[in-house]
Amino acid sequence: MLVELMPLAMFAVLLLLLLTGYPVAFALAGTGLLFTVLGSDWLPSLGLTLPWEPVFRVARLNVLPQRLYGSIMENYTLVAVPFFIFMGTMLERSGLAEDLLQTMGRLFGRMRGGLAVSVVLVGMLLAAATGVVGASVVTMGVLALPVMLKYGYDQRLATGTIAASGTLGQIIPPSIVLIILGDQMGVNVGDLFVGALLPGMMLGAAYVAWLVIVAWRRPLAAPALPAGADDEGGTGPLWRAVMRCLVPPLALVGAVLGTIFLGIATPTEAGAMGALGATLLALFYGKLSRGNLLSVSDSTVRLTAMVFTILVGATVFATVFSAMGGKWLVEDFLLALPGGEMSFILFVMLTIFLLGFFLDFIEITFIVVPLIAPIADSFGLDPVWFAVLIAMNLQASFLTPPFGFSLFYLRGVTPEAVPTGAIYRGILPYIAIQLLMLGVIVAFPDLVTWLPDLAG
Repeated sequence: MLVELMPLAMFAVLLLLLLTGYPVAFALAGTGLLFTVLGSDWLPSLGLTLPWEPVFRVARLNVLPQRLYGSIMENYTLVAVPFFIFMGTMLERSGLAEDLLQTMGRLFGRMRGGLAVSVVLVGMLLAAATGVVGASVVTMGVLALPVMLKYGYDQRLATGTIAASGTLGQIIPPSIVLIILGDQMGVNVGDLFVGALLPGMMLGAAYVAWLVIVAWRRPLAAPALPAGADDEGGTGPLWRAVMRCLVPPLALVGAVLGTIFLGIATPTEAGAMGALGATLLALFYGKLSRGNLLSVSDSTVRLTAMVFTILVGATVFATVFSAMGGKWLVEDFLLALPGGEMSFILFVMLTIFLLGFFLDFIEITFIVVPLIAPIADSFGLDPVWFAVLIAMNLQASFLTPPFGFSLFYLRGVTPEAVPTGAIYRGILPYIAIQLLMLGVIVAFPDLVTWLPDLAG
């Protein structure tokens, strides 16, 4: 009986370590190694008596180094991660966000809610160009929030719009989330990029629709800019500003995604092309310097190292968990849910959503997805559709308190006059919209599968 509870005890110990703030990668690997000692025949071989029978022979874990090497060092798909991180960080350092916010403000500022709509559109463009959530939220918080508050925008609406718009890079390709999901689920990353494109655009459109409704029903919460205010900081004809700040990055994104969609290049090859193109764009904007290049490289190495360190820890945890029979325990439980595949989908989506209150998307992906992917396959669920559904759900983890990273990023650059409660209340409508989009994708799977089928 004690042996059967060991997989559950592994999860309990892991959650306890995570809630204490212990680094995720070391919590995963440490839990795995701890239960390797407790569940194997190593302690009995030393003459120590345990109140349970060994689950496996410790010699069986010689497969662990091979699995680590095969799943990480020889994984061509994961090479795309540093390329896209470099591309996004370089574009962010080239001043792209500032130019986009200023130009979009000039385009839409004279309409009610126009500034908020501009923030969402810039968030969508930054998602396609950079995908760096922290940089997007901070930049828009520094540049757009003071202007919105200056002209009378409701604090909750302004902060919620900025936080939600900055997270669109998690679902609009090229997205690091989709690359990691594709690797963990064994799905072609190019198909995921194609499948996530329409839902990502629809999510951004739903944000805009919400803002239009708010501006119509509560004009004082989202006022139009007074005459002349939308030209503050703008110089030269508007069409020239649009051409200068929109065309080059969109051309780069179109080239990167187009080569993937058309099957000309793999995501890894397209990521390398995007990294080079972003460097050339920074040179075009006059922002390529030795200091910027070193800073971008440093950020890329740090983020990539974080992702891969967590992956190493998750691989250790998953290997030991499976050796103890935890994989079959989870599978038996999920397959026994009444209601079949729909109950499975609802349970998994609810679990991921709740975990998002406490864990980052990378941790959820590495811990949960390897357990549920085989079960989804046994139900015959389309893997691309299921992966995009998970990605849409994971995006909410950036907004859900108390550990929503977008909330932390925004709080760091928000004036003290704006209370934290206003930020938390401001993101509630956007979380509701994300959950609504989850329901739409479940009800209409063709929204995800249509473009990949067409591309195929």
